[in-house]
Amino acid sequence: MAMLEVKNLGISFGGLRAVDGLDMTIEKGELYGLIGPNGAGKTTAFNMLTGVYKPTDGVIKLDGEDITGKSTIEINKAGIARTFQNIRLFSELSVLDNVKVGLHNHYKYSTIAGILRLPAYRKAEKEMDAKAMELLKVFNLQDEWDYKASNLPYGKQRKLEIARALATEPKLLLLDEPAAGMNPNETGELMDTIQFVCKNFDMTVLLIEHDMKLVSGICQKLTVLNFGQVLAQGKTSDVLNDPKVIKAYLGE
Repeated sequence: MAMLEVKNLGISFGGLRAVDGLDMTIEKGELYGLIGPNGAGKTTAFNMLTGVYKPTDGVIKLDGEDITGKSTIEINKAGIARTFQNIRLFSELSVLDNVKVGLHNHYKYSTIAGILRLPAYRKAEKEMDAKAMELLKVFNLQDEWDYKASNLPYGKQRKLEIARALATEPKLLLLDEPAAGMNPNETGELMDTIQFVCKNFDMTVLLIEHDMKLVSGICQKLTVLNFGQVLAQGKTSDVLNDPKVIKAYLGE
């Protein structure tokens, strides 16, 4: 069974058809790319997958469950987490506490236990601290656990956002331009990290990205959008060598 199955997905804003007839199937464990020129409909597609926008038509299934039109919270609980093109961290919280935000759905204690700091609260907090540190070690952020998120370098903020998304224990991780603003060394580290996450967390990843070195280096398959419609789809090497893609996306 596919991890993500999208059939005839579309959305209209007034008279504008932003995405039209999107079909996409992503198998469990795949690292899949969604690319295209600016304004092609990539972020709009992400917003439909995560419940920010409700599709005008079409069906979205996650691991066999129909999540079409559900709320952002319901979709997150079903198993989709995402990062954003513009980093959205809790800038005044510590690095550790940013990751713990993503863990709270999995550790429960009563309001009274929290106010009075009863044993149930202390036990949950200790477990969350340990789990958050495990995730920070994956991204080599463990030494900055007590830094304010805003004090991290840009590349490390990107990694922290991915760590927080992973803390929700998703089935499918959506990465929106994860390499944006990174220098080549940071991008190389990010490529290694994403591949590590896929392999060691049994994670399925869908990413939007303009960095073709990253896309060609880690994505197994691609879908190319242009003017809201699928221009090409298939194995990464085949798609990137498609004359239609080169003309529309790479400008050559």
